[in-house]
Amino acid sequence: MLEQAADRGVRSLVVRAGDFFGSHQPASWFSSAIVKAGRPVGAIAYPGDPDVGHTWAYLPDLAETIAQIAALEGKLPAFGALHFAGHWLEPGAEIVNAVRRVAERPALPLRRFPWPLIYLGAPFVPFFREILEMRYLWRIPLRLDNRKLVALIGREPHTALDVAVRQTLVDLGCLAEAFARNAEGHRRRTVTF
Repeated sequence: MLEQAADRGVRSLVVRAGDFFGSHQPASWFSSAIVKAGRPVGAIAYPGDPDVGHTWAYLPDLAETIAQIAALEGKLPAFGALHFAGHWLEPGAEIVNAVRRVAERPALPLRRFPWPLIYLGAPFVPFFREILEMRYLWRIPLRLDNRKLVALIGREPHTALDVAVRQTLVDLGCLAEAFARNAEGHRRRTVTF
């Protein structure tokens, strides 16, 4: 529909990316399934086949990419679609290993995602139905080709995986340093009479 609207003067650009993770992103597979925002990492759940590759988009890198594209707005066609490659992890469970490395807990247990509960709740919970519609993305490898994007902006912004995962876990309140920082901030705000 967006492509057809370009004939009527509506300009649009679609930027496709993998599953999001990043600072202060409370509603994502990473912060809702793999880890739990606001809690120390105690176990990891992975929603897909651990051997199937998966694409992740670190939000600060994606935001920088979109800012670079926006700076070229006058040079863009009326309609276009670009792919942000982000982090291609094969096997997909490499995201689990990154969390283990960053948390310095190599033996963190890996739990299965509760797909049976999602199926049971789907008739009653619309969000569960939406999750099930996207389940295929956890069963098949889907790697995004960023050649058109790179031809447009040059090198795609890319933060190293462990750096991106560490920053995400700290900002989500899942690592000890986040708890220490929050406690320090609380102590500074405490007023004594």
